[in-house]
Amino acid sequence: MRVLLDESLPRQFKAQLTGHEVFTVPEVGWAGKRNGDLLRLADERFDVFVTPDAHLPEQQNLSGLRLGVVILRARSNDIADLLPLVPQLQSALAHASAGQVIRLVG
Repeated sequence: MRVLLDESLPRQFKAQLTGHEVFTVPEVGWAGKRNGDLLRLADERFDVFVTPDAHLPEQQNLSGLRLGVVILRARSNDIADLLPLVPQLQSALAHASAGQVIRLVG
């Protein structure tokens, strides 16, 4: 599974997602892109986009995407607050499908 982590997530979170090809938005050179542009670019190269942006589905048209979206809801975007979501995220990545939005709450 090719996974793209939103730039608002800590870079070290990437190391928690073993068994997948995981990249951060800055690593692929897309830092600063608006969500609509970012989703279009990601849709061409990735299977899943992981973001803490709970409002993404309301703000962007996700229909027609081949990309799954996983939304992480934690107390903050600090790595310590995100780590409890890793088991749920690993499971979500194993079952994510095109156009699906999965919300994980920690």
